[in-house]
Amino acid sequence: MTTAAPSPMPTRARSSRAWWVALATLAALVAAAGFRSSTGALLEPLEAEFGWSRTTTSGAVTLNLVVYGLTAPFAAALMERFGLRRVAALGLLLVSVGSGLTLVMTESWQLWLLWGLPVGVGTGSMALVFGAVVANRWFVGQRGLVTGLFSAASSTGQLVFLPAIARLADGPGWRWAAGLVAVVALLLVPVVALVMRDRPADVGQVPHGAPASYVEPPVDRSGPGPARVALGTLRQVSRTWTFWALFLTFWICGWSTNGLVGTHFIPAAHDHGMPATTSASLLALIGVFDIVGTVASGWLTDRVDPRLLLVGYYFLRGLSLLVVPSLLGPTVAPSLFLFIVFYGLDWVATVPPTVALCRIHFGTARSGVVFGWVFAAHMVGAGVAASYAGWVRQATGDYQGAWLTAGVLCVAAAAMCALVPRARDARQETTLDEVAQENAQI
Repeated sequence: MTTAAPSPMPTRARSSRAWWVALATLAALVAAAGFRSSTGALLEPLEAEFGWSRTTTSGAVTLNLVVYGLTAPFAAALMERFGLRRVAALGLLLVSVGSGLTLVMTESWQLWLLWGLPVGVGTGSMALVFGAVVANRWFVGQRGLVTGLFSAASSTGQLVFLPAIARLADGPGWRWAAGLVAVVALLLVPVVALVMRDRPADVGQVPHGAPASYVEPPVDRSGPGPARVALGTLRQVSRTWTFWALFLTFWICGWSTNGLVGTHFIPAAHDHGMPATTSASLLALIGVFDIVGTVASGWLTDRVDPRLLLVGYYFLRGLSLLVVPSLLGPTVAPSLFLFIVFYGLDWVATVPPTVALCRIHFGTARSGVVFGWVFAAHMVGAGVAASYAGWVRQATGDYQGAWLTAGVLCVAAAAMCALVPRARDARQETTLDEVAQENAQI
């Protein structure tokens, strides 16, 4: 009797662990985003208690954002060497310790130290590059959609944590808000340790959507260290216009999201008479709509030229920022609500097409580290914007100059994306052998 051909069902069963890993990744990304966004809600309470200036508190946010971003490429290299699970668990521990120690701080340098190092490094270890690495390792089918889900997790963190943090800071006090961050981060450590796995092969599975015959390339831990890999990759890819286009546009993306809106929207709205709890709820609403926008962007990235998506996203974002000063007021007018809806849909919709261009132009094997550097630019841009907007507010008495600057930069980003070369054919992507040869030369 002839043996029947194997059913494709085992392939789907064997790759089902990918969705559990994705859920653990989503939880870590949601939490990290919530921890990161909490700084904007704590600026005014800290200034009121300690008498610190807006320049001082904005500077601490800037350091947090810069360290957060610069951690990403090195975290990606560490994930390649030591594994996703260890790096994510350590990042959560750092956030818990850093946030917990703010409860006993008395000087501004302590705020800079704690928000900059443990919280910055911890959240940077669980930044969007973490989701990009997980998507590339655990998914072949629906990779763009999964990347969109991971990107949306950053806004979900805003949605889940920010209103609670704002209410705690406005009620019992900012220490309760910082304590909440510390406790939640600590509780997530065992979740990540139990559910997360570094690669499908570790549990005898294949990436979701891969054929049952898929064989994962062996992990080479004898090559150069994570720092050399990260820096060597930067040296290699920095010779191309595509990298610089992605680097500069993502710098502007960070400027116009985390740096300006994420950090200064609450105090800017307060300048116009809006209560902090109301403006925090509006930021959370941005998070709601960004879930829709980013998941849709991931779906579109699987079907539309990523360059065209980025041109549209940045151009429309720039136009919307130019009109913000005329929309803010003591109440939520319909025009402001429309801005919140649009900005939510566009908030990090740029991530899936940017990740796709990193993978297409630089190869799957090193796309995690390349996106790490691009993401670093995002957070450095956010850090510069946080300080710049704080300086504009202190020098002029309002944020109008900051809004207009961000709008012009976004229009410039749209023009740069239009100049990115057409995606190369998949057969021309960098192979694993080429990457190994390049790493040997680092």
